[in-house]
Parts: sequence; structure tokens; C-alpha cells
Amino acid sequence: MKALVLDIGGVLEFTPETGWVARWEERLGLAPGAVGARMADVWEAGAVGRIDEAAVREQVAVRLGLGAAGLDAFMDDLWAEYLGAPNTELIAFVRSLRGRCRLGILSNSFVGAREREAARYGFDTLVEHLSYSHETGLNKPDPRAYTAVCEGLGVRARDCLFVDDAPPNVAAAETAGMSAHLFTENAGTLARIRAHLYTEIPAD
Repeated sequence: MKALVLDIGGVLEFTPETGWVARWEERLGLAPGAVGARMADVWEAGAVGRIDEAAVREQVAVRLGLGAAGLDAFMDDLWAEYLGAPNTELIAFVRSLRGRCRLGILSNSFVGAREREAARYGFDTLVEHLSYSHETGLNKPDPRAYTAVCEGLGVRARDCLFVDDAPPNVAAAETAGMSAHLFTENAGTLARIRAHLYTEIPAD
């Protein structure tokens, strides 16, 4: 059976930069880039599941000198940018494919993302298999990430189309034997998905 695997941020979600980190650096009297420098290892650990949410919050509070209210506000800003806004057209189209092909998600994520994205966007019911880096420990473009999602869906790489907005991730998928499409806008992406499914899905 054919399969479709999609990235989340920049594909199923629109996630433009909000400038929240710069605002916090100004608020805390820190130099530009200081938050990233102080938190780099925590962000990295959270992306591959080496740290849980409670530990992330603890480290943010300690490293940035935040009290309870400040910590809540900081994390709210982090998740607001992370979750962005839904790509409603693409989400609806993918939902219409259920039963016609195997559907999966492959996302470089952060601890806590699955629960928040399920609650806000229903990704847990959109696809059959979700492969989050904070759960698998594998970040794209690691070749093992593509193998893992294909195994999770029970499909061959050559039968799978992968959609992502980052060229290195698209190139890595092709190297792994998948077909791949660089997302830039919905119209071209929907057309590419239909072509992958041998035009079994009629155009609108």
C-alpha cells in the first residue's frame, strides 16, 4: 500500500518566528543570543527525549532566574511559537485520505509536543503512526528516523512519499529510498500527493 508521511512544523502547522526569545532577553537584561546559549543543551536533550518536561521547567527557572509566574509565561511563549497555527487545508486533505493509503508523521519535536498537538490539532487521530524525535531519540536527517517511520507504518520506503519544508530532510528521505517533496505551499503539495497516489484522489 502507498504511504504518506508528513512533517509538522512548517507543513501541518505554520510556525513563523514570533520574536519571543528576543523579548525575554530584553526583559531579563540579557545579551542577544543569551537564552539560546544558556539553554542549548536542554533544548537538545528535550528534542531527543533525554529530559522530561518537569526537568525542562526546572532548568529554565534556574538558568534564567525565573519565579513561578515568569516560568509559566516563558513556557507559554515557547509553546505558542512551537504550535503555531494549523494548516487547515492540508490537514483536511490528509484526513480525507484515511483508508486510501497509510498515513504517518515524522517530526523533529520537543518533549510535551505529542500531548499538546493532539489536544489542539488532533494529530493522534489524523494519522496511523506518529514518530516524534523526543520519543524515538532520532532527529531528521538521521537515516534511522526514516527507517523507523516506515517500519512503524509497515511499508517499504519506496512506497512512501515524505513531505517536509527543510531541504536537508527531503534529501535524506530520498537517500533512504523514499519519494520526497519539499513543501512550499499547499497547491503544489496536494498535487504531488495525488500524483504519488497515481491520481486515485480526484482534483477538487
